[in-house]
Amino acid sequence: MQKAIIIGASGYTGAELARILHLHPHFQLNGLYVSAQSQDAHKAISAIYPQLKQVVDLPLQPLGEDLTSLAQENDLVFFATAHEVSHDLAPIFLQNDCKVFDLSGAFRVNCPEFYPQYYGFEHRYPELLKQAVYGLAEWNAAAIAQTDLVAVAGCYPTVSQLSLKPLIENHLLDLNQLPIINAVSGVSGAGRKASLTNSFCEVSLNAYGVFNHRHQPEIATHLGTEVIFTPHLGNFKRGILATITAKLKDGVSEQQIREAYQQYYANKPLVRVYEQGLPSIKAVEFTPYCDIGFAVKNGYIIIVGAEDNLLKGAAAQAVQCANIRYGFAESLGLI
Repeated sequence: MQKAIIIGASGYTGAELARILHLHPHFQLNGLYVSAQSQDAHKAISAIYPQLKQVVDLPLQPLGEDLTSLAQENDLVFFATAHEVSHDLAPIFLQNDCKVFDLSGAFRVNCPEFYPQYYGFEHRYPELLKQAVYGLAEWNAAAIAQTDLVAVAGCYPTVSQLSLKPLIENHLLDLNQLPIINAVSGVSGAGRKASLTNSFCEVSLNAYGVFNHRHQPEIATHLGTEVIFTPHLGNFKRGILATITAKLKDGVSEQQIREAYQQYYANKPLVRVYEQGLPSIKAVEFTPYCDIGFAVKNGYIIIVGAEDNLLKGAAAQAVQCANIRYGFAESLGLI
């Protein structure tokens, strides 16, 4: 059994990680940690998330100063923390042979200049940016299997890239016209900390981060092409629905598109490509799947992708990456 800990365990993603790891046949959940200043310190995680009662009743331990010993006592760590926190903690764990699966944005883009602009901090570890492997599990499995630092892909970038990459890789899109991604997320994507902007009664349906959301450059960097990305906040708890419009190259048929998806995802158990119809959030919430459907007309394609933002967009994909790193079936413990 590989000993795993979660740092930042009190948030929504941390709770999902705790549930998955507790039930995983090859990972032993060895501790849940929060910041020393957290109001949740010393509480049982099941006191915060009653659905975990008699499933995971471990306490949320305040993170102490002796991180070296903590790293040496464990095999892998999941960071469900703020970007700056992951940035500061990752080197300590890596230096002590503890593999890092980071769910923040601290290592997703190998460009130090990216971080002051989009994340508000100076990146002090360019050597780790080069070492980090981007955790889009279906596309980077070979590299994930060899690294000790996985930067798990973001929620919007996961569904957006899984929807577009097969068509881009097979040169089926006319990229002179940029793909347009309109994606709607539930309020859990904003995290557990209370604020007026994500208070359930205040949210209707609104766009935000127009032309400046940090996930746009993440998507564009790893797709290898620019996109227009507009996120929206919806008045539901969890899930993302992305509606993507793109221009096809002349002569591209629906059969070619279907074959491209089959080529890349036929043996990928956590991506479900629809033969007919389009996905909905209802189809994927509380599951580790990304569902993809599409329609073609007059030289354009509309792709609809759906995922649970807390699972395929976060916790489930992180464990999927850990499965790959340790040579397990990538869906082990997830389905």
